[in-house]
Amino acid sequence: MQAQKENFRLQQWVVLVAVLLFGIKIFAWYITRSVSILTDALESTVNVISGFIGLYSLYIASKPRDMDHPYGHGKAEFISAAVEGTLIMIAGLIIIYECIDNFIHPHILQKLDYGMILVGIAGLVNFIMGYIAIRRGKKNNSLALVASGKHLQSDTYSTIGILVGIALIYFTKIQLIDNIVALIFSFIIIFTGYKILRASLAGIMDEADNELLQQMIKRLNTDRPANWIDLHNLRVIKYGAILHIDCHLTVPWYLNVHEAHKEIDTLSQRIRQEFGDSIELFVHSDGCLEFSCAICTKKDCKVRMHPFEKQIEWTVGNILSDQKHQLPQPGEVLPKTA
Repeated sequence: MQAQKENFRLQQWVVLVAVLLFGIKIFAWYITRSVSILTDALESTVNVISGFIGLYSLYIASKPRDMDHPYGHGKAEFISAAVEGTLIMIAGLIIIYECIDNFIHPHILQKLDYGMILVGIAGLVNFIMGYIAIRRGKKNNSLALVASGKHLQSDTYSTIGILVGIALIYFTKIQLIDNIVALIFSFIIIFTGYKILRASLAGIMDEADNELLQQMIKRLNTDRPANWIDLHNLRVIKYGAILHIDCHLTVPWYLNVHEAHKEIDTLSQRIRQEFGDSIELFVHSDGCLEFSCAICTKKDCKVRMHPFEKQIEWTVGNILSDQKHQLPQPGEVLPKTA
């Protein structure tokens, strides 16, 4: 629960900063009448709206599980990110409309030097807040915070391009550049919104997170205890900041319940060292079978029936399989799982 509270407090700061920067950018657009600056201001409008949505979703996600929500409320973060991605894409379309309208009904730009200063300050603050949000979001497995951070940083990249465009207008007096810059960054904004929307839908549909799985498997492959003969049927579901992990761990068949549970505790500790305490681990222990001898590295096994041949390195492919690992028999080709 501590991670969710940290996420909620940081999102409060994100919302406060978004409101202040939105006011600064609207003022900059008002004094310059630049469509490029309006592009930045409209994206900040989305920052404000999505910030409040993200704040509410993190408030919901931080609530403890109850009878109606036995896995907690973390899925609210995915819905928040989906709304934010959609709003970003809508903002990009509005900017395209404004650019077309400005082509048809052009207007004189003014006070571009003051506009550049105001937008530059806003961009710098956005980048800093985005960096903090992404770092905290990755640490606490919060998609809502990561989405907010990426949005803030994409806003900064847009701001840099817009500042370059405004500087060109200021020195060359070619006002057509204003529309061109705004159009370019409207497509960048739409693509950013699409990526956030895609990531949120993947979370809602419990799509496998290959990057997370690779990180987890790399940690588990390091210094594997001899009693961990096999790990398979791994499933990872993200509920906001909480990771729910299910897997089957094959251990020597002669271990008693307490000894098998000790191996599960060790597995849990390894995973928590890598991903923090926001973990719910459900492990089913399997007893080894005769074919397991060939991949078992346990040297002091008194009931071994076959010699050790080769340890199977865990990969995303074979660790997700629902079958116990084994070496192929002579003339047999096992399905590829890597």
